[in-house]
Amino acid sequence: MAYQYVVLRCVPRPDREEFLNVGVVLHCQSSDFLDADWSVDADRLRALDAQLDVDRVCEALTFVDLVCRGDERAGEAARQSLGQRFGFLKAPRSTVLQPGPVHGGMTLDPARQLRHLRERLVG
Repeated sequence: MAYQYVVLRCVPRPDREEFLNVGVVLHCQSSDFLDADWSVDADRLRALDAQLDVDRVCEALTFVDLVCRGDERAGEAARQSLGQRFGFLKAPRSTVLQPGPVHGGMTLDPARQLRHLRERLVG
């Protein structure tokens, strides 16, 4: 099955153009799959910016989870189709949490592929 994914990046100080990968969002239309997997290393993030509010980064990632699940707490974005939700999550934003470019691939198991990508690209 074909899938698309974006890597979520924490960009504490955009002026320095430094970022740390903190999560992955994967969408597989043919299996009605949309999910995120993330991991935050507070020490590594604080090495980029000692003043970074790591709790806010985690809150933003939790919001991504809510959108993926279609949870009403995520507002209008969560009420859309899976494809539209992925479109919302992959759209560039000028916030501390930013999606990277869209990539794709093929898999037999989207959930397993998501875990693999998070382990390989985030740690």
